[in-house]
Amino acid sequence: MRKEAPAMSFVKRFFRALLRGFLRVTALLLFVATFAYFGGLLWTLDLPAPRYAAFSAPKIQDHRLVLPFSPGVASAKVATFHDQLEAFLHFEYLRGRQARDGSDTSDILLTALDTPSGPSYEIFILCDNDLLTAVPRLTELQGRNLISSYDFTTWTYKDLAYYQQQSHTFDVAYGAPAGQKLESLNSFQLRPALARFLVFKSQTDNRVLYGAGDSAPRPLSRDQATQLASDILDVARFYDLPLDYFLGVGAMENDYMDVNGDLDHAVWKKRAQRDDIVLRRTRKRVMVSDYAIGTWQITRETLRAAHQLYLKDKRDYSLLPARLRPPRVLDLNSVDDAVLTTYAGLLLRGLLDHFGGDVAKATGAYNGGVKSPNPAYAAGVKTVAEYVRRVLEHAPALDDSATNTSPNANSPAAQPDALASVPVLPADLAAPPASAPQQKPPYRRADD
Repeated sequence: MRKEAPAMSFVKRFFRALLRGFLRVTALLLFVATFAYFGGLLWTLDLPAPRYAAFSAPKIQDHRLVLPFSPGVASAKVATFHDQLEAFLHFEYLRGRQARDGSDTSDILLTALDTPSGPSYEIFILCDNDLLTAVPRLTELQGRNLISSYDFTTWTYKDLAYYQQQSHTFDVAYGAPAGQKLESLNSFQLRPALARFLVFKSQTDNRVLYGAGDSAPRPLSRDQATQLASDILDVARFYDLPLDYFLGVGAMENDYMDVNGDLDHAVWKKRAQRDDIVLRRTRKRVMVSDYAIGTWQITRETLRAAHQLYLKDKRDYSLLPARLRPPRVLDLNSVDDAVLTTYAGLLLRGLLDHFGGDVAKATGAYNGGVKSPNPAYAAGVKTVAEYVRRVLEHAPALDDSATNTSPNANSPAAQPDALASVPVLPADLAAPPASAPQQKPPYRRADD
């Protein structure tokens, strides 16, 4: 039998191995391709559609460069709230600060919509359709802590007309006379709205907005505000105080925050008393520290006088909650802030009695003293009193009626809940006017 040459045998083995390798690689590639194909069918990638088209190309308009970013009405969402009163307070505050700077406020809108988690209230600012002007404007507001952030969006002109109507609805509803007077509302009705008002005032205090580090006071938490609201209502009822003016004093003094003030203030006395912080002595007099204490900014010497009034007072203090009752012995260096609310109410009651119920003189004397009441301070208290009266009188009516909130819902049956708490407007107020009336913003101190 003839045998193959060794060279031929080697060549055959080589080609067989090459063919087997090629077939294996081909099978592997076919397997990967098949897996990728069926995997792509099973794993669908959903790409979110853009809300609006990509930015338009820069162009020259009115002899300047502009960079449009919206195919419709350009706007920016600057705040979102889930509480209507809180949203309206911040809406008015933003407009008030802008109006004081001479800016047009008709482009600031408060809107309402329904979400799966409940009503949502959003504040929008209409913008120029130009990133080169819109961004600097919004960044400037952000730098002044008037807004915390912004998110550009685009509206159709139908959207714009509807949201202008919504914003006007809020204006008219909160500006119209309320169904009940403040004096007829009980604590259960007032406490939640008052707590939200206290939080708002503390959040918008300039020391909070522009303070740095540990030196900035902390705004009230919701729990702190709820407790303080209860204390204020209890004290106002106990001393028969006008609640709106009592709240006006608290806003003027410290925006309801427990922060000592006028730390360098001092007075001369003939002799030092218990708990005095003596700063200087002479042969006949002593200088003692007289800084203002806590939420109501009562000076140490005034607090000593208020305690004497308390000791002489014939009212039944057992009617007050225990936490509000002053101790029989005053410790100036350790006074609970809740008790300071009682002292503040007692001082204001005494001033009202002294001036025969004249709230202007009484509130002016809270700051300037009985001999020289401060008229500017009294005017500030009155402005806050009028504002807080309007806010609190409307708060209990927030569940009285319903208003349509969907731009696409045209039938009376389709009435969502986001504006359900805004009173129904008369027919002649259904359409937004050229310029919605601007309500007075909360009073701010001259340095705000």
